[in-house]
Amino acid sequence: MERGEIEKILQSVASGELSVSDAILAVKSEPFGDLGYAKPDYHRAVRQGVSEVIYGAGKTAQQIIGISKSLMEHGQKTVLITRLDKEKADEVGKSIPLDYREIGKIGIAGSLPTERKGNIVIATGGTSDLPVAEEAAITAEALGNNVVRLYDVGVSGIHRLLAHTEEIMSAKVIIAIAGMEGALAGVIGGLADCPIIAVPTSVGYGASFGGVTALLSMLNSCASGVSVVNIDNGFGAAYQASMINHIGE
Repeated sequence: MERGEIEKILQSVASGELSVSDAILAVKSEPFGDLGYAKPDYHRAVRQGVSEVIYGAGKTAQQIIGISKSLMEHGQKTVLITRLDKEKADEVGKSIPLDYREIGKIGIAGSLPTERKGNIVIATGGTSDLPVAEEAAITAEALGNNVVRLYDVGVSGIHRLLAHTEEIMSAKVIIAIAGMEGALAGVIGGLADCPIIAVPTSVGYGASFGGVTALLSMLNSCASGVSVVNIDNGFGAAYQASMINHIGE
């Protein structure tokens, strides 16, 4: 059950179309399911504002199909499946309609919201950061946000970033994604007047230690307003950015 459905129930009570007891029953009904291998959370959107997202890595195609169907049968209009490889996506797509975005390894069952708000800018240091960036971008769009993509604007050619000053200054929140030494987040932090969420990626040579160098660099940024999520966690950055973008609703 999503928040919009709760609002409709409350409006029906206010107008006299629905009794209080029937409204209580509708809200309380089956907060989660039990599929044996998973317990889909049908009230996640009511509690947190965002419906349950399926983490695809480690799950079989049949498990993903079962969880997705269960969520959609209980009113979830958009089911996001992250870390979904193509082979598994092909199998899932045989049983449920699936929009698969291979670069970000994200599948969308159902439909993306048509109403979106604000501007979340997603900037990457290089093209190699695109898988993480697209995971973030598609997640942000699925959560009802407008997304501006600024790809390959890293500090090795700073003029590429400075050419997008207008987009940076008009953003509600910025996700800065970079590997190597992870300097992009601090540079953007010196230009923007909004929160910056830094995502270190595992892109880089040996001494990058699989993203640890970028992680530590971002954690030590001298620019105020920069926060950091885990290595390659585009989903987590987008979720946080969406929460910031929707404050006040």
